[in-house]
Amino acid sequence: MLPIIGLVVVFGSIIGGFLEAGGHLAVLNQPAEFIIIGGAGLGSFIIGNPMSVIKASGTQLMALLKPNPYTEAAYGELLQTLYNVFQKARKDGLVGLEAHIEEPHKSDIFTKYPGFMHHEDAVAMLCDTLKVLLTGAVEDHHLEAILDADLEQQHVEASVIPASITKVGDAMPGFGIVAAVLGIINTMNAIGGEASEIGEKVGAALVGTFIGILLAYGVIGPIAQAMEGRIRSHSAYMLCIKTALLAFARGDSPMSAVEFARRNIEPEDRPSFAELENLTRRKAA
Repeated sequence: MLPIIGLVVVFGSIIGGFLEAGGHLAVLNQPAEFIIIGGAGLGSFIIGNPMSVIKASGTQLMALLKPNPYTEAAYGELLQTLYNVFQKARKDGLVGLEAHIEEPHKSDIFTKYPGFMHHEDAVAMLCDTLKVLLTGAVEDHHLEAILDADLEQQHVEASVIPASITKVGDAMPGFGIVAAVLGIINTMNAIGGEASEIGEKVGAALVGTFIGILLAYGVIGPIAQAMEGRIRSHSAYMLCIKTALLAFARGDSPMSAVEFARRNIEPEDRPSFAELENLTRRKAA
């Protein structure tokens, strides 16, 4: 919702200031300029990226229209999930978790927390890591390296999208100049005609430059920045799970492991210790 509000402020300020200065909106209605700049930007994005990135870009763009899912409530549910999973392992051993981590969508532990289950990559990392611990295939002190590699690859994959969109935004002023040059070429063809006609063509050419700069710094750049913010929030969420798993793997109690995870949450979204105690008493497995 915030991106929409921001775009309204950007365009409202620009249009309002233009009208206040005596401008006419009809002057800005230059479909040819929009076709040149928008089409060139879209084409360059298609040329430079595989289909997977193009599809994921659309998904991330639509996600910006929804509230940030990584809230204090989401972290509270995550801590509840981790505590109950670790508590189950402490009572019944890792073998007792086998059925739950093999099919988490059928688990009576995981299904109590639909918010956590919505983050499929988080569920996969938690369950896959617990499977590794269950099989004993990896020593505890090597577990951190595995988790770091996993998180790094997730971050790299996700960061490709805003980086690609930023490159298109950086190219927008150039495409605006292209549109302006084409407009000047048309103007040259009209030399000797009516002064008003020449003025209209020059104005249309300048609108191309305006559109390119506006899209670069007022629309595309901020959207890419908002996507980067979501990626950082996702990374912080996954890092919280990593911290809890490492603490659990080295033999800490469920409460201690979850407390390590809680301390890894940014203060703005971090439940207090008292809230954590209340959370761990709820929905006990």
